[in-house]
Amino acid sequence: MSSSTRPAPTAPTVGFDLDMTLIDSRPGIRACYLELSARTGTYVDADLAVTRLGPPLAEELAHWFPAGEIEAVADLYREIYPAYAIEPTLALPGAREAVAAVREAGGRALVVTAKYEPNAKLHLAHLGIEPDAVIGGLWAEQKAVALREHDADVYVGDHVGDVRGARAAGARSVAVASGPCDADELRAAGADVVLTGLTDFPRWLAAYRDGEGDAAGLDAARA
Repeated sequence: MSSSTRPAPTAPTVGFDLDMTLIDSRPGIRACYLELSARTGTYVDADLAVTRLGPPLAEELAHWFPAGEIEAVADLYREIYPAYAIEPTLALPGAREAVAAVREAGGRALVVTAKYEPNAKLHLAHLGIEPDAVIGGLWAEQKAVALREHDADVYVGDHVGDVRGARAAGARSVAVASGPCDADELRAAGADVVLTGLTDFPRWLAAYRDGEGDAAGLDAARA
């Protein structure tokens, strides 16, 4: 059964991406890249780097560092990250409410992210967002491993990689146009529904659980 025809569960399990879906980590990540540049002596355009969040850290570092240095630089980045990136990061509008809506429906909320898992947990704890599980280090189709393991019905993300992960897991793909990919890109990648942001998610979830499919969300909140 495809994600677009799967019946809506009464108590859904919903996965969420982290960066630019639940949190605006750009200020913190920018600060971390500036510190990384200072420590390594290698220029990183931090303003450019934060416009393309989503893929694994190594992919961004490959723009700035030789291949042989990437593993060590990634370790340094993750080491300094808590001191520079947690405090400046904000919850995106509707993030807490979206997670709460899943809980209020009797469901489970997961965070499945490419980010280093300990740092993902630091962000969530700092911002008071409390999912039932956090799984890090997974990107694009790799996310399907965790989504299938937790029997996720829906996966919410801001990147075409998140859409691919949802589809690989057979979950409904709900995309939010709050990150580097615009609404047209997300639809072209195969998202079942595209919302402007998470403030629209509780209304979409209620319609989905009532068996109204994606029409209510698309009509009310098309990005």
